[in-house]
Amino acid sequence: MMPADLDRSFRVDPADLPGEAIVFGSTPAMREIRSKIDCVLSSDLPVLIQGESGTGKEVIARFLHTRSNRHDAPFVKLNCAAIPASLLESELFGYERGARDGAEGDRLGLIEMADRGTLFLDEIADMSWELQGKLLRFLQDGSFTRLGGSEERRGRIRVICASNIDLRKAVDSGTLREDLFYRIEVVTLHLSALRDRKSDIPQICEYLLRKLSRQFRRRIPQLNPVTLRLLKQWDWPGNLRELENWVARAVILGDDEALSAELKRQVESTGKNDVRRSDCDGPKDLTSSAASTAAANAILQVLQANNWDKRKTAKDLKVSYQALLGALRDPGGGRRRKGNRGFPYLQ
Repeated sequence: MMPADLDRSFRVDPADLPGEAIVFGSTPAMREIRSKIDCVLSSDLPVLIQGESGTGKEVIARFLHTRSNRHDAPFVKLNCAAIPASLLESELFGYERGARDGAEGDRLGLIEMADRGTLFLDEIADMSWELQGKLLRFLQDGSFTRLGGSEERRGRIRVICASNIDLRKAVDSGTLREDLFYRIEVVTLHLSALRDRKSDIPQICEYLLRKLSRQFRRRIPQLNPVTLRLLKQWDWPGNLRELENWVARAVILGDDEALSAELKRQVESTGKNDVRRSDCDGPKDLTSSAASTAAANAILQVLQANNWDKRKTAKDLKVSYQALLGALRDPGGGRRRKGNRGFPYLQ
C-alpha cells in the first residue's frame, strides 16, 4: 500500500489540464485522436502515443487518465531517457534491502506507486534491451519482482508509452524489441505537429496567455493582428513547447514590438513571409533586436528548466550571479528601447 501523502502527489487535477478545445483543436486528425480515446477509456489496453517532441504527448496521456475509470488512482510518469540504464530497473520495479549499494531498506517501484492507476513511460525506445524483456513480461501477465527480491508481485495498472521517433524504425534498427512493440501498440495515437494544425494557434495562444499571465502575475498582453498572422506563418519546429516559450517571453517582456520583429526575421528567413517588409525595422535595428532577443530566449529557457532558480541558472550558463542579474535587468546589453524594462518580474 502506498503512503497517503505519496499517493496524493501523483493525483491529476483535471482543472490543471487545458480544455478539450485546446488539446484537440479543430483539425480532423486531432479530432480522430479524441474519438480513439473515447474507445479505450473503459478498457485497460496499452496505448502508444507517437509524435514529435513538444506535441503534447504527456498532456494527452493525462487527459486519457482523467477521463478513464482509473481517474481516482495515481498517474505516474517515467522518462526512460532521463535516468541511467543502471537505475532504470529499480525505478520501475523497486528493490529490496541489500539489492545494491545504499539499499538499506525496501523501496517501492513506479509500478507499485501507480497501483490501480496509470504508468506513463516516455521515450520507451531508450530502455535497455534486457529491461524491455522484463517490461514485456509484466505487460503479458501483470507480474514482476523487485530488484534483489524473489517474491512475485502483481501490478494492476494501465501502461501508456510514448516516443518522438518512429518505433517501427527502432525495431528495424534493433533498439526496440519487436515483441514489445506489438504489445504496446495495441492502440496508437499519432499526434499532429503544430505546423499541421496552424488554425488552432490563435486559440492555443489565448489559453497560454491567460495561463502564463496568472503564473507570472503579469497583465495579459494583447497580440496585434500582424503578430497573430506571423504566428500562423512560422512552422514551429519545437511545436507546442516552442510556442509556449514564445508566449512566456511575451508575458514576461511585455514587448510585442520586439518579439514581432524577431518573428518576422524567422519567417522571412524561410521565404514564407507575406507581411510587408516596410513593417519591419531597418536592417541594423532588426539584427540588434534579434540578437538581444535570442539571448533573452536562451536565458529564459534555462530559468524555466531550473524553476526560476537564478543561482542555479547562472551556474548552468557558466556566468557569475551578478552577470546574470545584469542580463535580466538589461537583456539588450545596454541598448534598450524606450519603455523596455528588461525582465522586471525575474529581478
